[in-house]
Amino acid sequence: MGAEPDLKRLTARSVKWNLIDRVASIVLYTLIGIVLARELGEAEFGLVGTVLMFQAFASLFVDSGFSYALIQRKEPTRLDYSTVLWFNMAVALGAYGLLWIASPAIARWYDEPMLNWVGRITFLSFIFNAASIVQTNRLMKQKNVAPVAMANTLGLIAGGTIAVYLAVTLPAGEKVWAVVWQTNVLNLVRCLVLWIYTRWTPVMRFSWSALKSFFAVGGSMMSVSLLNTVFQQIYTLVIGKCTGMFKLGYYTQADKWSKMGIASLTQVMTSSFLPTLSDVQDDPERFARASVKMNRAGSYLLLPGIGFAMALAAPLFHVMFGTKWDAAIPLFQILLVRGIFTSLTSLYNNYVIALGRPRMIVAMELVRDITAAVALAACVPFVNESWGNNTMWGIELLLIGQLVASVVAWAVTVWYVAPMCGRTRRAFIADSLPYTAITLLAMVAMALIDRMIFNDWTALAVMCLAGLAIYAGLNALFGSRIQRDLIAYLRHRS
Repeated sequence: MGAEPDLKRLTARSVKWNLIDRVASIVLYTLIGIVLARELGEAEFGLVGTVLMFQAFASLFVDSGFSYALIQRKEPTRLDYSTVLWFNMAVALGAYGLLWIASPAIARWYDEPMLNWVGRITFLSFIFNAASIVQTNRLMKQKNVAPVAMANTLGLIAGGTIAVYLAVTLPAGEKVWAVVWQTNVLNLVRCLVLWIYTRWTPVMRFSWSALKSFFAVGGSMMSVSLLNTVFQQIYTLVIGKCTGMFKLGYYTQADKWSKMGIASLTQVMTSSFLPTLSDVQDDPERFARASVKMNRAGSYLLLPGIGFAMALAAPLFHVMFGTKWDAAIPLFQILLVRGIFTSLTSLYNNYVIALGRPRMIVAMELVRDITAAVALAACVPFVNESWGNNTMWGIELLLIGQLVASVVAWAVTVWYVAPMCGRTRRAFIADSLPYTAITLLAMVAMALIDRMIFNDWTALAVMCLAGLAIYAGLNALFGSRIQRDLIAYLRHRS
């Protein structure tokens, strides 16, 4: 019995530090993002979005899914970590060389000459990422998340300082370099801090047998990541090519701000839960109990986080940017709804990875991508269309198709994963229902407040306070054990 409370304590500590990391990141990203959004034009954000699309694909091959395999393995050796590090670095350098050569062609295809050198400089960042993946995974495996949070925060501060300085001082038309150097400095500082803190050094050896042993999980997860990246980035490709950089800038902003919260919540759940699930993978009873607690804890954090962002969208954008980015607000809200289902799917995928059956995730990802491809084909002819005064109607339609695909993927995932965890599908879904209902009630109250208060600052403050009070109050009224436990963990009372 002693092992389970200790595992619970370590998981709670991991959740706490992941939350601190994510909250600090969101605050810093928001402060920096406000300056950049006010200084940069729509077309410049379109350029950045295009470059990041190609970088996302290249980064897949740098990691190759081995980060999941390292966490899933109970006791990886120093040679295992070293082999993955050398492989990641070799692939990163090779991918960078190919992208350097391809950058002029990318610029010509979009008819944007600046994409050539903007791409070549931005792509340096995934070399720094490749050098830090193993260090991050070692700390996550040890459930020692505090150094990762420190490295992320220092990187954000350094990158943000550079970005703000360049955004303010560079002339119009060249401010895109602020985002380019923000990305590079952030990842370089983060990498250096992790290496200095951990003092871990790899062995100067490479083991093909060790590398092959990771392919069962790593290869499947790379396939999943590839499909997921195609699913998300194809919209940047289509919007940029069909509508131009100006409208792509609105989509890039909506996507950036929606992902900030969604990716943060998903990262908290994966970083905190997967190492714990790997520890109990051979005990079906404990694994089933863990799935109940993790579903509920994930829903408790995820649903209000995304739901409140949807309710606050209009006053939040106005406070941060004025009315410059109003056309991005509906896109932001649609992407947030999609994020609920993609985040829950990611949470459920942790169970599949921990049980060593990642090929099932590939099959479920294919279902989503086939659905998305059908929706995309149906909506592409309308992507540049308007509806009355709504010039973004075609893009909104495109994103609704993406949302439908995510709902389908979530349903298929529940169907197959619940029995794997030793639970019924109805019980699996029921884990999230109380938090869904309470979140919706809080959102209704927030929407009513928004209609009654016309000052955006006041509306934002009152809506936040009301939403949090209603959510926490109703959870306390109905005796939410998850809320009690999380509060106790954060206060070091357990």
